[in-house]
Amino acid sequence: MKRVIVGLSGGVDSSVAAYILQQQGYEVIGLFMKNWHDDSVTISDECPWLDDSNDAMLVAEKLGIPFQTVDLSEQYKERIVDYMFKEYENGRTPNPDVLCNREIKFDVFMKIALDLGADYVATGHYCRKGTLNEGETETYQLLAGVDGNKDQSYFLCQLSQDQLAKALFPIGELTKPEVRKIAAELDLITADKKDSQGLCFIGKVRLPEFLQQQLKPKDGVIVEVEKDHDYYLNTQTQFESKLEELKYLTTKKTYSVSDGKIVGKHQGAHYFTKGQRKGLGVGGTVEPLFVIDTDVNENVIYTGQGHAHPGLFKSALFVTNEEEHWIREDLKLEQNQTMNVMARIRYRQPLQKAKLYKVDKGLYVEFETPQSAITEGQFVAWYLDDELVGSGVIS
Repeated sequence: MKRVIVGLSGGVDSSVAAYILQQQGYEVIGLFMKNWHDDSVTISDECPWLDDSNDAMLVAEKLGIPFQTVDLSEQYKERIVDYMFKEYENGRTPNPDVLCNREIKFDVFMKIALDLGADYVATGHYCRKGTLNEGETETYQLLAGVDGNKDQSYFLCQLSQDQLAKALFPIGELTKPEVRKIAAELDLITADKKDSQGLCFIGKVRLPEFLQQQLKPKDGVIVEVEKDHDYYLNTQTQFESKLEELKYLTTKKTYSVSDGKIVGKHQGAHYFTKGQRKGLGVGGTVEPLFVIDTDVNENVIYTGQGHAHPGLFKSALFVTNEEEHWIREDLKLEQNQTMNVMARIRYRQPLQKAKLYKVDKGLYVEFETPQSAITEGQFVAWYLDDELVGSGVIS
């Protein structure tokens, strides 16, 4: 009998995942990961880890499976929290959930599980795993979940073949309502539990306060740039080569305070991210202000009115060689090769038509239609049909 260790998070998805594995004849063990110690930054009563571990324990009891808690807060702080601070300080916006899957759930946690004699690790992610048999070696596929509303393949975009080999996603074929129905029929305590929002396993953290603990506030100005600024009018359309065009399309605009008017003050450019609308505290504009750029060196936030402001849009992005990742290593592009894909730059964004261009220093991703708020530090993931084949950090 194969042994599977399920990451029981105290939510409905992982609870039902454990039940399904039981039905499939696996020996199932539930493991709760404790990743956070500091309760001072969680919003009171919003899923502190104690309630979650308690719920996970009750689910394990109900299903009659062994249960234990592992404390990974040290590794979590080192690999996720410290990385987040560093990224924010550098004016990039990290994605802790993607990192948490790569570094914690399918690395630290997976090693613990394998040490406990597990054949597989399972999670309650809405995605599926495919297997291709090419001769001797098996190639694993990461496929989108059947529930289009909940597909979570994006969060697993940094997994490797080795990690996928040992992973199971039991609820990938189900929709959220079906999962809740199973939980209700089993009378599991998690059946009606709200989906947790917030950092993976920290609970609902107030991000500004969380950041303020490490990043010191410093006063700066908010500048508003008009839609019809010269930047947006003088666009180049003739190019010597495709490469020259891609370089042009991905070049970061450099704003200066003189490009607009000062409309307010802020507490630190590193607390803001491109495309952000809330928290600016500037009123009296015809349309709401959106962050179009942040300058952490000069500590200035650049904004524009309305979600159609040209400063928000770009039609291409670049991923460096170090940050380019292929789940399907067999499909990896060689220099000067291209590939038509569907891509997304954030979770739940509908897939967009795009083309990959491999060059010596990395990979360009050009979209058929300009994308809003392409944000450095976030992940772009590319798909062939419903298979996520690769991803990279937007540079």
